[in-house]
Amino acid sequence: MQRRLVLVRHGQSEWNLKNLFTGWKDPGLTERGLAEATAAGRRLKEAGMTFDVAFTSKLQRAQRTNQLILAELGGRSVPVIEDAALNERDYGELTGLNKDDARKTWGEQKVLMWRRSYDVPPPGGESLRDTVARTLPYFVAEILPRVLNGEQTLVTAHGNSLRALIMVLERLTPDALLQRELFTGAPIIYDMNADSTIASVKDLGAGL
Repeated sequence: MQRRLVLVRHGQSEWNLKNLFTGWKDPGLTERGLAEATAAGRRLKEAGMTFDVAFTSKLQRAQRTNQLILAELGGRSVPVIEDAALNERDYGELTGLNKDDARKTWGEQKVLMWRRSYDVPPPGGESLRDTVARTLPYFVAEILPRVLNGEQTLVTAHGNSLRALIMVLERLTPDALLQRELFTGAPIIYDMNADSTIASVKDLGAGL
């Protein structure tokens, strides 16, 4: 039985382009982001991928990326499940601020700590640990059983919510997780064993 899980970070959003903390705000994709999503679908099609089910967040940048990927693959209709558990990390008071302006307000080291530490949240927001605590139970309860049952599964979400899944899939430490780079619109394909360990992983964004 093939047990395949594909993770894709959404294409570039309008706020990515403007260097703003986005979090739970809901900007759309840029022209580049639309192209990245379409290219992700094309790469998956070239890899011979089809899907039985797709999961995404409640935010339009992930939903639109998911739509474009599935449209590029064509074929039969794929059920899509949307859930806020897969939303991006909530940046609290940083949301909507330019990252350079935030450094001027709070200082380089404070902003770096909020962005790169595992368990220190920005004011009013979530740490990466908080995001893991929100996202991982949903993955274990709703997504992983489908994968282990042989359903070819696509998850289109966000940098930090996907890191929460990658943490358990790749058995990363918190420090290693913080260094895990995720490119926009770059699919990561996991083939899984029956015991939920990883048989193989292929990052289609490598070298982009």
